[in-house]
Amino acid sequence: MIRNVRACKTAAEERGVIAKECANLRTAFKENDIEYRHRNVAKLMFIHMLGYPTHFGQMECLKLIASPGFPEKRIGYLGLMVLLDERQEVLMLVTNSLKNDLNHTNQFICGLALCALGNICSSEMARDLAPEVERLLNSNNSYIRKKAALCSVRIIRKVPDLAEYLLGPASGLLQDKHHGVLLSGTKLAIQLCETHPPALDYFRKQVPTLVRILKNLVVSGYAPEYDVGGITDPFLQIRVLRLLRLLGKGDPDASDIMSDILAQVATNTEANKNTGNAILYECVHTIFGVEAIGGLRVLAINILGRFLANRDNNIRYVALHTLIKVVAIDTQAVQRHRNTIVECVKDSDISIRRRALELVCALVNDGNLKALTRELLDYLRAADSDFKADLTAKICALVQRHAPSKLYHVEIMLRVMVEAGEYVTDDVIRFLVVLISNAPELQGFAVRSFFQALRSWRGQESLGVVTVWCLGEYGEMLVNNTGLLQGETPLQVAEGEVVQVLESTMKDARATPTLKAYVLVALLKLSCRFASCSERIKWLEEQHRHSLVLELQQRSVEFSAVLARHDKIKATLADKMPALDEVAYRSRRADLAPDAAARAAAPTGQPSANGALGTAGAPGAVRAAAVAPAQAQVLADLLDLTADDSAAAPTTAAAVPAAAAGGLLDLLGGVSAPAAAAPAAPAPGGADLLLDLLSLGDAPAPPAAAAAPAPMAAASVDPLAGLMGAAGPTLITPTPAPAPFAPAAAAVDPFGSFAAAPAAAAAPSFPSIVALESRGLRIAFDFSKDPGAPQTTTIAATYTNSSPTPLTDFVFQAAVPKFMQLQLEAASGAVVPAGNSGSVTQTMRITNTLHGQKPLVMKLRVSYKVGGVQDVLEQGQVNNFPPGL
Repeated sequence: MIRNVRACKTAAEERGVIAKECANLRTAFKENDIEYRHRNVAKLMFIHMLGYPTHFGQMECLKLIASPGFPEKRIGYLGLMVLLDERQEVLMLVTNSLKNDLNHTNQFICGLALCALGNICSSEMARDLAPEVERLLNSNNSYIRKKAALCSVRIIRKVPDLAEYLLGPASGLLQDKHHGVLLSGTKLAIQLCETHPPALDYFRKQVPTLVRILKNLVVSGYAPEYDVGGITDPFLQIRVLRLLRLLGKGDPDASDIMSDILAQVATNTEANKNTGNAILYECVHTIFGVEAIGGLRVLAINILGRFLANRDNNIRYVALHTLIKVVAIDTQAVQRHRNTIVECVKDSDISIRRRALELVCALVNDGNLKALTRELLDYLRAADSDFKADLTAKICALVQRHAPSKLYHVEIMLRVMVEAGEYVTDDVIRFLVVLISNAPELQGFAVRSFFQALRSWRGQESLGVVTVWCLGEYGEMLVNNTGLLQGETPLQVAEGEVVQVLESTMKDARATPTLKAYVLVALLKLSCRFASCSERIKWLEEQHRHSLVLELQQRSVEFSAVLARHDKIKATLADKMPALDEVAYRSRRADLAPDAAARAAAPTGQPSANGALGTAGAPGAVRAAAVAPAQAQVLADLLDLTADDSAAAPTTAAAVPAAAAGGLLDLLGGVSAPAAAAPAAPAPGGADLLLDLLSLGDAPAPPAAAAAPAPMAAASVDPLAGLMGAAGPTLITPTPAPAPFAPAAAAVDPFGSFAAAPAAAAAPSFPSIVALESRGLRIAFDFSKDPGAPQTTTIAATYTNSSPTPLTDFVFQAAVPKFMQLQLEAASGAVVPAGNSGSVTQTMRITNTLHGQKPLVMKLRVSYKVGGVQDVLEQGQVNNFPPGL
């Protein structure tokens, strides 16, 4: 059959051969052909390995297992392990045969049963056969003892409750002289310590025994039976080191007993072959896992330093990976290998480069920032495009965190944008803009430095954006050489040259629509400061009136109209933006950095056309539901009329000169009026059209119970007429808005028109609930609702763990009925800390389309690992949601 399958040239031909063979096998099984049953099951295993269904032959494996001969049993058990798994119901039928074979006098048949049980046993089989396995752990035959120990590992994973019954037999295995029994005994002890925490104290009494075993292996002479690459039984040495690491963690006495042997292993093991390197690597992990003294840790770090000089990329990678974990424990010892680590950043292997870069970032502090940053910047020029993104992000993060001065920050960011500007993120640009706006002494230096870099622009968008923003804000400082630093060479630049550079940038084929939009705003700002270039600026502003990009066309039309017909408000529009609140921005970044999910949900600063930071949904800004990108509010951001804090909007609006206030507020249409002023009624064809033109959306409707606004006493000049191209000013007589419906009682109330609008409806509150509590895991739900969307419920889930073992690979899943919609965001972490020392949070939103008719109901499923080994799956239904959701 194998020859026929291999001779097939097409998949269809192979399927035909397999179908024919399966038909023959079914016939043989039906005829109960005992003589060739083992051969047919072997064929069935080959077909299974090719990926074809073989469920029809599972019972034949059980028949072979029940046969008395060893060859048949061997094929039967092999087929059982290959064709079935623990989820198959057929497996329960083999329990009795396994029990009989575990009591068999032939050690090889007993070994077959132990092997099969250790591979595919379910929790039910483990409970039924655990007494037999426990008995075999005390067998006189070392062959059976070692197999019983490995089978016990599977039993403990499936049924952790049985761990306490195996402590005594496992301890006895550590006294054995047979290496196979010792190897499986240490594996069983490790599994017991990870699954059953009280086992740690029990096995700590065996630390002297384990030290003696390890010492005998290290100092023993050549033993051909166990020698691998000149080292005696490296597998047992590694397993003993792992067990010592578990027993020494958090126990100074046990760590002190094993310190001498750890130093002996670290110094006597040769590192010229992979066998020795494997033992040294495990020894390093053990040294950092126990309560070791400083000298041992330095010795371990030196071993990792030697690994870094190894030619094998695998060894260098594991050294870097381990150093990243231990750098927080002994930074000074790792700093001694800094030059070697920096060289690894330039390695040809991308995996080594990434790990080395991560380690370099962990080593950076205020003292070595300049040296390491200089090395990284030098390599940034030669780095390939696949690695430049990571390298650029790391350099920017290091400078933002450790820069000794704002001047150094600006200089390094300029170099990064010149070398890899296409990889600089928007967040880095925002941070730089905030820093420059808060450093008046550096504004002149910044605009001159970035302007010189822009002259040799190669299409780096981040460099273009920052430079254009600086020119729009501080262009006159460039022309007048204002704010020269000590030792800085003056730069002779004319106004026309600045405008020429902006024009070249805007017309460059590499310029994106975003950069062109920045240039239009910068030209608008410079129109009031560069009087000699005003006509040129007007012409440039009109170049995009027919652009296919709606944003550019809109800005071109608006700004051209401002320059042509609104001289009174032009100076206010083109004024410098106030300094951004650097402290508030840094604190916001610090709050949003740890949790990516929270960062996506929380309001984040978005750059406007001049780089100003406006917070979406800020209290001081008037926003409509249909407003889309932040660029739609660019004109308001230009004047800083949408501020980050609630007091900014009334203050800014009050500061507008009286002569221009009416026209400016009408023009922008999105600025909050002071709280004391009565809202003006919009003209039907005026303000609404203007709001459409500026992409600011419709103004929100007033509350139904609010008093009718009073009409304006005098007509005003319509600023929209100039924007729309009308000849001469047009008088507008505002039409009073229709009074809202009022009940009869309010009609006779003489003071009804002065009644205040009702307060906004308060968000309803709901009690928290515990959705699941099992094995120390506790899942709590907190609820919140938006009064404007009662059908949507936001649930903040908090996961805590009171058990002494952390829960790893934690995954929460939920399902709701079809009439509900569930949106589940990413959790804040995948590890739930032990002992209630921390928590994991996750946000979900449920929209109940039958709100008020059917209550919330949810099915949830949680999967995690206890101690990184035992898989746990729990599920249930939540029916105790508070009423009203």
